[in-house]
Amino acid sequence: MDLLSKLNQLLAKADINLTDKQKQQLIGYVELLVKWNKAYNLTSVRDPQQMLIRHIMDSIVVNGQLNGTTFIDVGTGPGLPGVPLAIVRPESHFVLLDSLGKRIRFLKQVQHELGLTNIEPIQSRVEEYPVGSGFDGVISRAFASLDDMLSWCHHLPSPTGHFYALKGMIHNDEITSLPEQFKVESIIELEVPELDEQRHLVKISIK
Repeated sequence: MDLLSKLNQLLAKADINLTDKQKQQLIGYVELLVKWNKAYNLTSVRDPQQMLIRHIMDSIVVNGQLNGTTFIDVGTGPGLPGVPLAIVRPESHFVLLDSLGKRIRFLKQVQHELGLTNIEPIQSRVEEYPVGSGFDGVISRAFASLDDMLSWCHHLPSPTGHFYALKGMIHNDEITSLPEQFKVESIIELEVPELDEQRHLVKISIK
C-alpha cells in the first residue's frame, strides 16, 4: 500500500479530515525522515508505514485537545509532535526546540522543502531559552517525568497557558508528586489507529 492510501486509511479510522495539501505535507515529512534518518539517525522507526502510525498519527490525535495559537515543542527531536501538529494547525505557530544541531538542521530542511511558514526551529537548551510573553501551550513527548518537564519548562507558558505532556502509561505517583503550584486539569486517553499501546495526554496548568 502506498503512503497516501495508508494515511487516508488511518485518518478515516481516527475521524480526522485534512486537505490534500496537508496530506502531501505529512507524507513529504515522512519521506524526509526516511531520507535523513540514514545519516542522522533521527528515529529508531525505519519503516515509512510505521512512521505514519507512530509519528504522524501519534502526534495529530492530540490536536483537538490543544487551546491557543502559540506553542513550543520542547525536546522536539526530529520535529515530533511539532511538525505534524503545525501541518494540521496552519493558523498556529510552533517553536521547535532542541539542543542538538543536527536535528535543527533537519528541521530547517523540512521547513524549506514543505513550505512550513509556521514553524521556528531553534537550537537551545530549554532552561536557557528566553521567553517573551509566554506560550499558549508547552508540548512535550520526550521527557521522562512530568516533574522534570515542569521544573525545566516552568518559565515557558503564558499566565493562561498550559503544559501538554504526551505520555504512554500513566503512573499515579507521577501525578500525585507534582509541585503544588501545578494543577492537573485532565488526563485524556488517546486512541491511535493501529497502535496497540497506551497513549495519554496530561494537561497541566499553573495555579
